[in-house]
Amino acid sequence: MIEIRHQTVLGAGTVRSAYDAFYRQRKLLMRDSFYLWLLELAQPQAGELLVDVACGNGRLVELAARRGINALGFDLSFEGIQAAAAETQGASWVVGNGQTIPFPDACADIVLSIGSLEHYDQPTQGARELARILRPRGRAVILLPNAFGLLGNMRYVLRHGEVFDDDQPQQRYATRRTWEAMLRRGGLAVEGVVPFNEFNAPRTPRDTVWTVTRPQKFVKAAIGRVTPLNWANHFVFLCGRAAQPDPAHYPMLAYP
Repeated sequence: MIEIRHQTVLGAGTVRSAYDAFYRQRKLLMRDSFYLWLLELAQPQAGELLVDVACGNGRLVELAARRGINALGFDLSFEGIQAAAAETQGASWVVGNGQTIPFPDACADIVLSIGSLEHYDQPTQGARELARILRPRGRAVILLPNAFGLLGNMRYVLRHGEVFDDDQPQQRYATRRTWEAMLRRGGLAVEGVVPFNEFNAPRTPRDTVWTVTRPQKFVKAAIGRVTPLNWANHFVFLCGRAAQPDPAHYPMLAYP
């Protein structure tokens, strides 16, 4: 596992204020097609509760609510939640820490954690909380970055001699098996893994125009289709709630 820590932020205890600054600048948004793809993977059904943990600006929750899904966004940043609530109707919003989620056990049918656990102080504890609030037959969709992504870190290291630093307070990269071990230790059962290589087929007219005006995206898409899973930029883990956490020792996993 590779870890980046910005001590000037962590030492001052200002992780929340750092994320407030991020969301004021709108730096953590993806294309709508990315969020719609994740919703397709989650397969929400009528009457189910979807919880997006570390939802940021809440765009995924907003898109879910527009489709009649019972959606709740949860994030550490007050600024992120405030912006999301101002723009979205039909969704619920809560501010809090993903390592101590203030929800009852087994309350959510679908839990999403999209590019967030790698930024937690204790990512395994974050996974435990996801498992705790997930109903026994619920579904979790969790995106995590690969330490050896062909079009991500490997390309970046070739050019710069170092892994990519997105300037968040802390960041981690790991292999597929290390992330799987962490999720199992947290009480989640990994039922499938889907690669994400920074490209989604456009699902909106706006994203279609954006894509066709950037031919390099088609090159990335072609390379992504033939890239082995273990070299994907990110892994999307499709999980259920395990009967019990897996306590097995895994030497590459740095967190209990």
